[in-house]
Order: sequence, then C-alpha cells, then structure tokens
Amino acid sequence: MRLRSLLTIAELGFELLCGAENQDRFVRWVITTDLLDPGRYLSGGELVLTGLHWRHGAADSEAFVSALAGAGVAGVVAGQARYGGVPQDVVEACRRHRMPLFTVPVNVSFSVVTEHINRGFAIGRAADLSAALHRNRELVADGGLGSVLALLERDFGLRCWVMTSTGRLVAGSGTPPAAALDTFLRARNLPVVLRDAVPYTVFAVDGPRFARAADWLLIFEGDRAEWPEERRAIVADLAAVVSLERARPDDERRVEVRLARELVEQIAGGARGSETAVRLDLTGLGTADSYLAVAATIDLDALRPRELRGLLREILHGTPCAVGSVDSEAIALLPADADPVGNIRRTVATLTPGLHGSRLAVGVSAAVEQADLRIAVEQARVACRSAVTGPNSVVAHEDLTARTLLLASVPDDVRLLFQVRLLHPLRAYDRLNRTDLVHTLEKFLEVSGAWTRCAELLHIHVGTLRNRIQRIEELTGRDLSRLEDRANFVLALALR
Repeated sequence: MRLRSLLTIAELGFELLCGAENQDRFVRWVITTDLLDPGRYLSGGELVLTGLHWRHGAADSEAFVSALAGAGVAGVVAGQARYGGVPQDVVEACRRHRMPLFTVPVNVSFSVVTEHINRGFAIGRAADLSAALHRNRELVADGGLGSVLALLERDFGLRCWVMTSTGRLVAGSGTPPAAALDTFLRARNLPVVLRDAVPYTVFAVDGPRFARAADWLLIFEGDRAEWPEERRAIVADLAAVVSLERARPDDERRVEVRLARELVEQIAGGARGSETAVRLDLTGLGTADSYLAVAATIDLDALRPRELRGLLREILHGTPCAVGSVDSEAIALLPADADPVGNIRRTVATLTPGLHGSRLAVGVSAAVEQADLRIAVEQARVACRSAVTGPNSVVAHEDLTARTLLLASVPDDVRLLFQVRLLHPLRAYDRLNRTDLVHTLEKFLEVSGAWTRCAELLHIHVGTLRNRIQRIEELTGRDLSRLEDRANFVLALALR
C-alpha cells in the first residue's frame, strides 16, 4: 500500500499536513508508539501511529521525527486528542526531515486505523498471490523459465537472462553481455550495474549467504536506479521464481539424488559386489566399462554439503554422474570416457574470482573398473587434498608423485611426530638466530647434495653452505652424506 492510498479511505478522514512529495512511499506495516526514540524497534517502511504523549517541547519533536527518518519510516499519523490538534513544531520537524505527516479526527481510534490498513494489506497480498500463481502456471505449462522471461519481455519490455556461475545460459533469448559473468563473480556487493553500450543490472539469485561461485545470476537490460517501483517488484518476484527453479531439479530427481548419495557413501565405506552394482544401475551408470571419481572441497563454512554437491554437479554439467558426500568433500562417480579434467580446469579458473579468497580444490582419479570404485574414490580424495595444499586447484591422479600417494595414508599424529623429530630443532634454531637452515636443507636435497649448485641457488659461498649443513647435522644428529638420512629429511619436508 502507498501512503497516498490513506487519503482514499473516506471513513477514516485522513488529512495530510506535510510531505506531499513523498506520498508514493510504500507502507509495509503499521506500528503504534509513544516512545521518544523508537528507532531500535523499527526496520523501515512502517506507518507510525502516535498520540504525541512523548512530546514536552519542540526539542522532543525534532528527536522523535529524526529517529523515525533514520529508521526509514514511510510516514507518521499523529493523533489530536492530547493537544487538540497537531503542534506546529511537530509539523515543522516532519517538514525538515521530508516525513509525510497525517492526522485523523479525534473520534477515530488508532485501533480502527490499524484494522482498515491491515485489511488493505490482506487484499494486496491476495492480489500478489493470484499473480504469483499465474506466473507459476505459466512456468509449468509453457516450458519453464524461458517462457517466463519471454512473457516479461513481451508484456513489460524487460529483457533478462538467467545464467549459472559457470557461464551456462539457463534461460533468455539472444546473447547476454560478455562481461556480465566476470562482473558477477568479482563484485563484492550486488546488484551491480554493468556499463556497456547499454547498461545492464546484475543480481544474485540467492544472495550473500552463498559462495558467489555456487549461485546463479540474473541479468537485466537497464539501470535499476531508473526503474519505477513496479518494475523493482517484478524483478524481486522473478528472482524468487528463479530460486525455486534452481532448486527444482533436485526435487524432481530426489530419489535419484538420494540413491547417488548412498552409492558414494557405501563405496567410500568399502561396500562392493551386487549391492554396488544395483545402485549403479539405478543411477543410470551401470553400463559403463570403467569409471572415474572426482572429489571437490571448498574452505567456506557457509557452503553446506548439499550446495557443494550442487556446485560439483554444475562443474560436471552435461556428464552423467552420481554425486554424494564424504566428510567435507563432494564426490562424483562418472564414466571414464567423459575425460573431464580439461573442462574442470577451465571451469574452476572461471569460478575462482567468485570465491573471494576461498579455495575450491578438485581431485580426479585414474580410470578403474567397477570392482575398484573405492580405489577411485580414495585416489580422487588424495588428489583433492593435494590441490588444497599445492599450487594447482585441480589435480589429476597422473599429477601425483609416488611419494604423495604414499604419504596420503599417514595418520596426522605420525606426521606430527616425524616432523617434530627432524625439523623442530632446525625451526627453533632459525627462530632464535634468524637463520634459514630449513630452507637451506630443502634446496640442498633438491639438487641431490650438489654443493656448488646449491650455493649458487642460495647466493652464498660454498664454505658458508658447508657450515650450515654441518650445523643441521649437529642439531638433528643426522648425516646428510647417508642416503637413509637424506630420505628421512625428504619425507619430513613433504609432510609439512
């Protein structure tokens, strides 16, 4: 309801005292208060009814109206009973703050005012519900989001596209602006206006709680700052419809989705044989000759397992797969002939700006036969952990060294014990003396103990290098001329 609608309720007898220029403000609900500073109880858009019992002078009027304006109140209705009218200092305070001020006759109670306005809200909600049901009928009957966007363009001249964060066009005719996806992923705050030959406004579907990389985007032709209120309402309604459509594939396939989750969990838990084969058949993957596993994780607490699984499905879009979760990782099983590594690398590179510092890590297994699916899952998880700590966000099984595969199974307490025994004395010495023995050791092992080459890499004299190696041997009780001790140091450094 707009404020100007109050003047049309003849039985209430509203009179506008000031603020005619802001009569188009929307009223979200009605609140009655006689607190001098009710700001903490207001969230914006209210019509405030007050009997003026808070007023003892002009200073109080300024304080009261200032608090309302700061809270984004739509307007004020002042009663006349206490003062036989509305004091002029109240009117002047409202005029200064551009706050629409109404009054009602003494014989009209605030409870009657509230009842009439709430009845208007109910009628408006019924109209909104009818329109929403009509939009949903269009959505179901005429081919999904595409028909809704076509309807908006035809009836309202509102051109729009829906895209995923990977750049896949979900709905919309023609080609969306090329810079929209990058703008969406990099923007700190949305919506944002993209300045092109014509302006475009880019929205997120589900808002800031999600990782931007896991969201969908809405692109509208035009600058939202220039839209009338009705168009803004249409856009908000469309975002709600798109959000439902985004969730609908999982709803439609919820049996298949549940079977996929259970399949992955069972394989990770060691299940084999006929039970696994049956579930593979039920998920539509049972006819493949060999399989791959893909594991993905992200260091973002706000992203729930369901959302991470959805993101992995989007990364693998177009490839038949069964997706489940194990601990903090989403795991997908897919036919080996899909060969997704190149596409995964391109997609993760596209998504990275939308993570805003968080890291999406993906690991891909080698191809295995059906009987070895658990091996594929474990290989993918090892590769994923390597991607978490290494320089590359996507690691395939062939990228892993034998040493990495061996160390992946080492328990955390054993890792810590091994590091403490060999590296802790060096780290403690480096901290106390501002030296660099750990780095020196690492370079020395990289060049297989070649003195001259190591000294060149470190930009020091060979004699200085010999002194450092001698100090390392004294602190650790090891002999770097022995292969066994060198191997122990290599493992300790790899376990960091």
